[in-house]
Amino acid sequence: MLAIKRLDITEARLLIAGATQKAQNIGVPMCIAIVDESGNLIAFERMNGGKTSSVTIAQDKAFTAAAAKKATHDYNAVNVPGSLVFGIHTEVGGRMSSVGGGLPVIVDGEVVGGIGLSSGMPQQDMDCAQAGIDYFEAQSR
Repeated sequence: MLAIKRLDITEARLLIAGATQKAQNIGVPMCIAIVDESGNLIAFERMNGGKTSSVTIAQDKAFTAAAAKKATHDYNAVNVPGSLVFGIHTEVGGRMSSVGGGLPVIVDGEVVGGIGLSSGMPQQDMDCAQAGIDYFEAQSR
């Protein structure tokens, strides 16, 4: 039997709180998705003004980060013509994202979930995702 570590709803809410706070600070309303280690949605928040197209994008970023155990911006760096990874964004029914803003959530060296943000520029999405993780880690000590 495998013992699997996974985020729970309380932890998902902490991730959302940290990401929301950063989004408010930079003035960009975000869509924020939190998934478990398999990429299944635990919690989602669309801030007032978050883009409707970002609802799905945020979830796909979180899915990619958790299921692939890799930040979406890492795929962006190699998803270029000529690379063996080129086209990764077409996999899993098009759910694999190579746009910055998805990060795995790691606890004790294990990926326990993912966070994905969308509505800003990729660096803004990345910064807010990291803020969510930072807040989660600070509250979990």
